[in-house]
Amino acid sequence: MTDTRYDRAPGDRPTFADMDEATSSGLTVYTIGLVLAVVLTAASFWVANTSLLWSPGVPLGLAVLAIAQMGVHLVFFLHITSGPDNTNNVLALAFGVLIVVIVVIGSLSIMFNLNENMMPSPELMNLHMQH
Repeated sequence: MTDTRYDRAPGDRPTFADMDEATSSGLTVYTIGLVLAVVLTAASFWVANTSLLWSPGVPLGLAVLAIAQMGVHLVFFLHITSGPDNTNNVLALAFGVLIVVIVVIGSLSIMFNLNENMMPSPELMNLHMQH
């Protein structure tokens, strides 16, 4: 027989053949995740405080680094992978994201509506300022 090794995502459960490496593999995965998280955090501080980048591009750079940081945390620490046994985890994450999006959009909609309905019109404000 051939000794075929299949690729595994970080956090996937090892097969029976991989059980001998399982003890050091978990520590390695967490160490790699920690190093990547620290590097991305340091890069975010550098992007925010440097003058080498075009000023309007700084928020975009921070957004890209934040998305990469979320990806590192999901894969290396929360072990969210595309494996068949992680379907419930992915669905729970998607549901959480949906709830956050609904709350944020609803809050923004309410604040916009209150701003439109509670603030006096500009003509009325000018009339009050004249007297």
